[in-house]
Amino acid sequence: MSNNKLTDRFGRTINYVRLSVTDRCDLRCVYCMAEDMTFLPRQQVLTLEEIARLARNFVQLGTEKIRLTGGEPLVRRGIIDLVTEIGSYGLRDFTMTTNGTQLPAMAETLRKAGLHRLNISLDSLDAEKFRSITRTGKLSQVLDGIDAACEAGFRGIKLNTVVMKGRNDQDVPELVEYARRKQVDITFIEEMPLGEISEHDRGEALCTSDEVREIITRHHDLIPATADSGGPARYYRMADSPTQVGFISPHSHNFCSTCNRVRVTVEGRLLLCLGNEHSVDLRRVLRASPDSDQHLQEAIIQAMDLKPEKHHFSVDGEVQLLRFMNMTGG
Repeated sequence: MSNNKLTDRFGRTINYVRLSVTDRCDLRCVYCMAEDMTFLPRQQVLTLEEIARLARNFVQLGTEKIRLTGGEPLVRRGIIDLVTEIGSYGLRDFTMTTNGTQLPAMAETLRKAGLHRLNISLDSLDAEKFRSITRTGKLSQVLDGIDAACEAGFRGIKLNTVVMKGRNDQDVPELVEYARRKQVDITFIEEMPLGEISEHDRGEALCTSDEVREIITRHHDLIPATADSGGPARYYRMADSPTQVGFISPHSHNFCSTCNRVRVTVEGRLLLCLGNEHSVDLRRVLRASPDSDQHLQEAIIQAMDLKPEKHHFSVDGEVQLLRFMNMTGG
């Protein structure tokens, strides 16, 4: 096992990896992908064995946290086997981002397979608004999934809400109250300008974290939380509830100085930054050296020099990157 730790040129230790297991999804959320998407052919997608191999090598290089993402990870055939395998690697934190549609049937199995936590997307509690944002989604199915996750006994559950002005910003107070009733955390996210969309104007729809926080403080006092989440969210607590409220602010509050994460797309591209195109083709290395991990670990270590100091999202909604979120992996 290697004793190397992943450190970039700016002294940041990289110990958190987000692995995309599929670009496919059963929803078509307006901020994530186009309504009529073309998905990757099977031969371009990493096998589950290749994803597990990547995870194992990242752990050997000091990774303490892995998040499985998509698309929607739970539509990938064999996902439970992958969770079981990665769950045996002794991670400090093993989590998944999901839209929740498959959780009614899969939540308990995922928890027993070794998954620690879940992030569940929920952009509105209004069924018609939810369907409009997801294009195809059924709110009741996701709410049932959240209930199933709560009953399964995960170490932690967090709701994720992408807030869009004029679309679901009025839903923020109700979403906070829902999280408080369920005693789960909730994070509000500024929409990220990834992929060309025609459905809405991102510049006009941008609702900043400061604006969302102001909406919430009309109803609850928010007290800065002292614990470090190990991710980009800044958390606040409320005196009368265990629920924490987080904010991810790629536009208004740059969080790059503490960035400890990289992403691997389902094609095997190691993305060093969500907001830049710096990447390394790990699929090529995986398939060129199927019986030895030496070249793979060397490629990962060397890639850290490509990690930029910060991302370059535009506040006015101008698209800097043409890949959609489902191609990037959460």
